[in-house]
Amino acid sequence: MSLPPRKVVHVDMDAFYASVEQRDDPSLRGRPVVVAWKGLRSVVCAASYEARVFGIRSAMPAVRAERLCPDAVFVPPDFVRYKQVSRQIRAIFQRHTALVEPLSLDEAYLDVTEPLSDLPTATDIAKAIRAEIRETTQLTASAGVAPNKFVAKIASDWRKPDGLFVVPPSKVQAFLAPLPVGRLPGVGRVTDRELEALGLRTVSDLRDAGRDVLLERFGRWGQRLHELAWGIDDHPVEPERAHTQISSEDTLASDEPLAALDAHIDRLAEKTWAAWQRQCERDTSEGRAPRRPRTVVLKLKTADFRILTRSLTPPRMPADAASLARIAAELRARVALPASTRYRLVGVGLANLDPAGPQVDLFDEP
Repeated sequence: MSLPPRKVVHVDMDAFYASVEQRDDPSLRGRPVVVAWKGLRSVVCAASYEARVFGIRSAMPAVRAERLCPDAVFVPPDFVRYKQVSRQIRAIFQRHTALVEPLSLDEAYLDVTEPLSDLPTATDIAKAIRAEIRETTQLTASAGVAPNKFVAKIASDWRKPDGLFVVPPSKVQAFLAPLPVGRLPGVGRVTDRELEALGLRTVSDLRDAGRDVLLERFGRWGQRLHELAWGIDDHPVEPERAHTQISSEDTLASDEPLAALDAHIDRLAEKTWAAWQRQCERDTSEGRAPRRPRTVVLKLKTADFRILTRSLTPPRMPADAASLARIAAELRARVALPASTRYRLVGVGLANLDPAGPQVDLFDEP
């Protein structure tokens, strides 16, 4: 006997950081607000809807945002304040369901198949959550309701800002059919171009191409594309989704060559190691076995915004921040770009966190 469809709500706050700033400073309301530090190396954290009219988007270089809208008001981010508001919103979610999977400070999936509240439908729950967010925080949220996560996420963007869109199970395939393939999760610019070269521009085109064609061209990813095209997504909402990577990264004050990154790698390795130790302490205090990392990751971004990652899973993991830095520095040898290449960002991470076995197996010297 098949299980009934899930009832999934995706809630996404509207221009969250910028909206908090406009709420707390009335002089910013109605004005193009960019949450970012000004400067050559800064990137946009968020943009108000008034700023988005000028083409300003998150992750855009701040200097470009300033060129697009010289009258924009730049406000430095205040993540302590944003986290406080996020906790208020999370408390609202948890009044309706225990199955909440946060994606960031400003969005989350909720499985309301068996809700804690007595509201009769997922749509009613989404309406109530949006109303409670508005009353509690004076901010607006958009929501999508669907039988699975990826359709709910697409739906939440459908009537932004301050909107609600519902895709019932019987309407999923019709809803997806005309969408451009770039709306499907995991289809970035490279895959989008490859699909377009095959004449596959819409979800309907993917269906017509058939599973075998997609498998032959994209391998296992082709199977996933086939499933998404037909609205199939069995991934559950995971409230205890564990972090699989702990990392620190910084945008450099000026572009630097690969050989000059040692001091940055050392500093970031110390930050990452300290963050992992704090995570272990939290796990222990909450009665969970600490999760031990198995892989060291080096992340780089070139001056022309190309992102590179190099990783290594050594037989014995580093014992301290210094040995983490040493492994990360050694990973530079696997970067095959010309020596003249300059880098604007460096990151050091610990990945593939697994529940701990005996600590001596992973960290102690023999």
